[in-house]
Amino acid sequence: MTPTQTERLRRRNALWQQLRAGTPGTPAFEETLTALSLLTGWDRPRLLAGLGLTAAEVPPGQP
Repeated sequence: MTPTQTERLRRRNALWQQLRAGTPGTPAFEETLTALSLLTGWDRPRLLAGLGLTAAEVPPGQP
């Protein structure tokens, strides 16, 4: 594994950890979700499913 791949995996894992610890629907959660989406290429519903949530449970921008 190259250093770049290792850094990418560490970043991905850190973002997942932040999402699991965060509060769905908050601005910080949405920012982290967007960052992970850009890194992985996964869309929002797929990322939320990875957390056991649905888009209906966490509308974008929910306070």
